[in-house]
Formats: sequence, C-alpha cells, structure tokens
Amino acid sequence: MRIRALAIRIIKQFLRDKRTLAMLFLAPLLILSLMKLVFDGQAVSPAIGMTQPPAAIAEKLEQLNADVTSYGSAEEAQSAIENGELDAILQLNEAGAPELTLEGSDPSINRSVLILLQKALQTGGASAAPAVSYLHGGPDMAPFDSFGPVLIGFFSFFFVFLLAGVSFLRERTSGTLERLLATPIRRSEIVAGYLAGFGIFTLLQASLIAWYSVDVLGLYMAGSIGYMLIINLLLSLTALTLGTLLTSFASSEFQIIQFIPIVIVPQAFFSGLFNLDAMNPWLQKLSFIMPLYYGADAMQGIMIRGEGWGDFQTNVYVLVGFSLLFALLNVLALKKHRRM
Repeated sequence: MRIRALAIRIIKQFLRDKRTLAMLFLAPLLILSLMKLVFDGQAVSPAIGMTQPPAAIAEKLEQLNADVTSYGSAEEAQSAIENGELDAILQLNEAGAPELTLEGSDPSINRSVLILLQKALQTGGASAAPAVSYLHGGPDMAPFDSFGPVLIGFFSFFFVFLLAGVSFLRERTSGTLERLLATPIRRSEIVAGYLAGFGIFTLLQASLIAWYSVDVLGLYMAGSIGYMLIINLLLSLTALTLGTLLTSFASSEFQIIQFIPIVIVPQAFFSGLFNLDAMNPWLQKLSFIMPLYYGADAMQGIMIRGEGWGDFQTNVYVLVGFSLLFALLNVLALKKHRRM
C-alpha cells in the first residue's frame, strides 16, 4: 500500500508538470527530427576554380560532382578563394604541370578535393601529380584544429548559460530579488548589476578557455588571441543575458535544465560543427537566429584564417545586438515582479 501510494503521488506530480512531460516525450522527438533534417540534407560538392582548364579534366571533375567554375585570370580565381567562394584552385603553370591551391580551413574538404582530383587526373590525360599549396592551414592540420574553435564557443556558451540561469534563479527563489525590488532601485539597474557581477567571472572563464586552448592544447592559431578573447567574451555575455532571461519562465533548477534541448542543442547543429552546406537551403536559414553561429564563424576566421577586425566585425555587431536585446527583455521581464 505504501509503495502504491508513493508511486501514485509521483505519477500525479508528473501529470501536473506539463513542462516535464514535454521534455520527457517531445524533446527527444524534436532532437531526432532535427538530426534527420541535418544529416539527410543535400550532397556537398567541392567548389573548384580553374584557369584555362584542360577540357578533359574539367569534364571529369564535373562528372565526379565537383562544382567547377572557370576564371579568365589567376587573379580572379585567387580573389574568389580568399573570399570563401572556392575550396580549391586548379591551374597549369608555364611548364604545363598542374598546380592546386587548397583553401585549407577544413581538412575534410581538403581530402575530398584531393581524392576527386586524383581520380580526374587518372583519366584526364595529365601525367604529373599536381603541386599542392594551402591558402590557410597546411597538410598537417588536424580535424580538431578545424572544429576546435567551434567547440570553444559552444562550451563557453553552454556553461555560462547553465550557471547564470541557475544562479539567477536562486536569487529569485531565495527572496533576494524580491527584496531588491522593494527598494527604489530601477529594474535596469538590477539587470546591469547582476550582469556586471556575473560578467567578471565570465571574463575570467573566457580568458582561461582562450589560453588553455592555444597554449596547452595547441590548437592552430593564425590570428590574434586578443580578437579570439573578444569573441569568446561576447558569446559568454550573450549566454549570460539569455540564461538570466529564461529564468523568468522557470521555478526550479530542473526547469532551467529543461531549456537545454530547446535552446542549446539546436545551437550546436547550426554552429559549424556540421557542414551547413549539406543541409537543405531552408534549414540553413535557421542559423541566422542562432548566436553561436556568429560566434563560431568569427572564431574559425580568427584562429584558422587569421582574419582581422574588418573580416568579422559584422559577427561582433550581431552578438552585441543579441546581448542588448536579451538584456532589454530581462528588464521587461521584471515587470511581473514590480511595476515602476
């Protein structure tokens, strides 16, 4: 009887908590459906630029599903690969031997281009293997060097989101927030104060991750570690403002964790860990509303391609915009506790 009574009480608790039921039954279906859409997208064709290409080689590359574009000059092709429009350039030198320039930031694409070119040259009439050079990275660049910058941004975002949400919720459930609201302090001042307090530890975390990734793990670093730190800090600030905002819709630490399948997991899918070009075009557009997409893109540009401020400043402005938006929504969310 006692076991049955305890079991019935737990069942009733679950039935009253609709959010827990949704996480238990609907969240796995949502994530599986998203994975289906991500991994069953379209095939990715390497983009190869060619200048004065031998017809047989160009035709064979197209038969192998490469996206071949002809350019009138080597300068045009070089500009295209520097702008990220090409994965490789194939051209003939003055002696008629093939030369291949790889964009180099993604080792998996590099291997794909090399395999396609090897097959094309075997049947395209070329007798010599191409001389290979890299615009970014090099032949020794490991896969972890490619997606490591994305992981740095992801873990910074994830842990700050989780800890900020739990900590801010504890402030609310312990009555500290209500006591603050009973004073003349403004809602905007409360939000700014909490963000400043949490922000100090966010800055320390961002600095620690940047140093550890480069100096201890030895991740490939072509750009400025200062720029890397700025992006990591902005990502953490965005996670901080988002985490504190979502506490308005939670009443316990467990409910904060329930936001992870809805808020954090989709960020991972659209951050660059998986090739966005392989997704359906309509699905790719969802990345534009994901803060982690902009942070990871900037981190990869800085660490792998050595980009400067002018190359990633748009990502900075977007992350600042997300942070300001979430901070403003935090101020508005406090209205339900006190109207000023």
